Amino acid sequence: MKLPELKIGSKVARVPIQQGGMAIRLSTARLAAAVANEGGIGLIAASGMSHDELRYEIRLARSLTSGIIGINIMVAASDFAEVVRTAIDEGIDLVAAGAGFSRDMFALGRESGTPIVPIVSSVKLAKISERLGASAIVLEGKEAGGHLGTDTSVRDLVADVSAAVRIPVIAAGGVLHGQDIVDMIKMGASGVQMGSRFAVSEESNAAPALKDYYLKSKPEDVVIIHSPVGLPGRAVRTPFSARIMEGPVPPKQCDACLKACKHNFCIIRSLIRAQQGDVETGLVFTGEYLPRIDKVLSVHEIFAHLLAEVAEAN
Repeated sequence: MKLPELKIGSKVARVPIQQGGMAIRLSTARLAAAVANEGGIGLIAASGMSHDELRYEIRLARSLTSGIIGINIMVAASDFAEVVRTAIDEGIDLVAAGAGFSRDMFALGRESGTPIVPIVSSVKLAKISERLGASAIVLEGKEAGGHLGTDTSVRDLVADVSAAVRIPVIAAGGVLHGQDIVDMIKMGASGVQMGSRFAVSEESNAAPALKDYYLKSKPEDVVIIHSPVGLPGRAVRTPFSARIMEGPVPPKQCDACLKACKHNFCIIRSLIRAQQGDVETGLVFTGEYLPRIDKVLSVHEIFAHLLAEVAEAN
């Protein structure tokens, strides 16, 4: 199958693959630029970054690629609007936003001409997003990693959502192989978003200990936790995630990083610990099918494998 280009606003990705915005700091400039250089869309995970750090990462990515670079940011973050403005000031190509829904971000996009791409999980939110001015949507099913907005498979959502809107639909959750990409396109999606496969890449900013932990995970290790954001989240079982599944682990220090926080644990600090390789006290977010990944590959190798599989897919 010949894959279609993915057009979001005035930007055209030669390969319809968007890399998931994996926080905290798994998706930084090096990974995003590597994906963009292969013809896809690279995302920098802005959640948990200071504004100066985000500016640095965007500028670094620009020095590494002429391809499409966006950010991913949690709507639940207390400085959400300021982060979006910072990225727009730096000339970011698009803004993807999940872990909540914000009507205000569309006005920011209109002012600057920056495509806004909300992450949704229903026909209703897809239609609202289009009406408010979204340039595309990421449609996330239950297979996705991190915060979840549905318990329905993306394969059961994509046809109805694609038929309900005229803007591009980027299917996310459980996409690992070329056949998955072909399936999503045939069901009506304009492209796919992939997180887990890029989390276990050479260019991922995950510490070596975290990548090793990913590779050792088994299907029974993938669990659902309740995030302070107020949404369920999919993670790998660690000593820390086992603790928070049993009950609250109230933070000893609060950075007021969320607009509204359940205070059952500190999500930002726990994700940072995992990214740095502390898999004992860190929170390791993941997609449902992470245990199917058995090797760390470069982004170039990942794209080569995917495109070869697409060519052979039914």
